[in-house]
Amino acid sequence: MSDQFWLGEEQLARIKPYFPLSHGVPRVDDRKVISGIIHVIRNGLRWRDAPAVYGPHKTLYNRFIRWSKMGVFDKIFTALVAENGPPDRLMIDATHLKAHRTACSLLKGGHFLALLAAPKVD
Repeated sequence: MSDQFWLGEEQLARIKPYFPLSHGVPRVDDRKVISGIIHVIRNGLRWRDAPAVYGPHKTLYNRFIRWSKMGVFDKIFTALVAENGPPDRLMIDATHLKAHRTACSLLKGGHFLALLAAPKVD
């Protein structure tokens, strides 16, 4: 079983009207590039770690940045939500949290217990 993500023809047809027009040189295959962008974001990869089947990682990155600045993805998401109404459930993913290196030392001097015992200010 392949772990690659590919947009279906029907899915691509739903979002294609929101793509900007190509000026001059024709764009690289939209299905391949958009599928690659989704694959990278869904799996939390660096752009350079994108599988080669989606094309050069620089192409994926450039398209994502350019279209993000143009608001293309915002228009697509807004249109998809408008078609089906508000979702029943929203999920927020916060998988990365940076802590200061001294955060682990709070337990050593009893500072953490002192914070717990401190009276609450209303």
